[in-house]
Amino acid sequence: MLTATLRNAPAPTLKALPRLLPALLLLAVANPTVAEPIRQRSADPYTRYELESPGSAKFRIVYDVTATASGATKYYNPIRVGSEPTVHSVTDLLTGKPLKWKLIDGKEAVAHLEGANLQGQYIEVTLARPVPKDGEARIRIDKTYADPVSYTSSKQGGLQTLVFERSLGIPRNAIVLPPGFELTKSTMPVQVAREASGRIKLSFLHRAPGPALLRVEARALTTPNGVRTQVDAAALIEQRPPTQRTQAGSARLASQANERAFQDREIVYFLQPPETHAFRLFHDYTESREGMDRYLNVVRPGSRASDPSASILDTGEELKVETLRGKQITERGLKIGEPITDNTEVVVIWYEAITKGSSKRLRIWETYTDAGRYGINPQVKDATELVWDRSFGRSRNTVVLPPGWWLTESSIPARIDLDDEGRVRLLFENDRPDVIDVLLRARMRAPRTP
Repeated sequence: MLTATLRNAPAPTLKALPRLLPALLLLAVANPTVAEPIRQRSADPYTRYELESPGSAKFRIVYDVTATASGATKYYNPIRVGSEPTVHSVTDLLTGKPLKWKLIDGKEAVAHLEGANLQGQYIEVTLARPVPKDGEARIRIDKTYADPVSYTSSKQGGLQTLVFERSLGIPRNAIVLPPGFELTKSTMPVQVAREASGRIKLSFLHRAPGPALLRVEARALTTPNGVRTQVDAAALIEQRPPTQRTQAGSARLASQANERAFQDREIVYFLQPPETHAFRLFHDYTESREGMDRYLNVVRPGSRASDPSASILDTGEELKVETLRGKQITERGLKIGEPITDNTEVVVIWYEAITKGSSKRLRIWETYTDAGRYGINPQVKDATELVWDRSFGRSRNTVVLPPGWWLTESSIPARIDLDDEGRVRLLFENDRPDVIDVLLRARMRAPRTP
């Protein structure tokens, strides 16, 4: 604004510039250029609540979230009203390095964040790098809340009991009980596991819209004489690899289920015209194993993959991709976890090896052709019905119908809406560690009359 004022000033004013300069500088300071508040966008949130000792009203929160607004350099995490926060750290998940952060009040937040609560409080995080176009910035916030409303305790029949009752807006959550406590009630269907420390963890993926109204009750473990049991983690837990049943009717004695809510692999299928039997897809995958430098995507029998590409969502970097078949896989010394035949096909994505404490978020694009499971229904004479029949092993899968087609059948419950281009979109969320077989039918819309 000061530059524009001087550019348009008449000659007498320019001659008087030395005398006017102090006043002009004062004007510039009094009228600074103020940036518009940003509209924050995020994805893939996951929260882990670790309940501390009963009576403390404290619980530690480890919150993973992804900023997705292209070009964003800040992320704002709201503090729930009524909670007293202690922030331990904020981490960039790509590098594993700490990020700069500060606590700000609502008055400061409204100047930067669209829709900020004037009476609220926020953690302002400075991202390690601007969010790439169509990319992501993954962060982890580690904090402790003191909230005597959400976390209470009492004694019943001489036993210490606790209640954790909270409205949870994040769809993927885990709650870890204090040492020496057993779970006695949960109002949400939860997956239960015992961690290496001996603590009980319950987790869930909330599929319905709106917050999950969760109430968890637990009580202290006791011995027959009423003395609290000392939890011996080494005695309670043996680290065993997941296994399948050895024979029909036998229990999976050595099996351990993975936490379904934590799984962050996501797949989106874009169905092409059904007569092509093709569908374009991308799947997002996070790799954190130290030393890993490749991703192997084994193409399932009956399908063919083409046009593969991949990038790192954290940085936008394009990756080297190659498709190998049969002997090529063996000659490169690749282990794919199954026997290799002449018809085996694998797409390999190469990237710089993962270092300790770091991770990478990959987006992998491919086009699949599968005449056996996707195409026009031959039993319908006018060729106006498509059929899609495919199994999903991941927790979150999305299918987008081709333009001009409307849904008539879905064998598995899904959330349904329209995408930005008006196509029917189905979101399948499976909170159980099993496979769902999805059968879709759709009809071609009649051409619109002028």
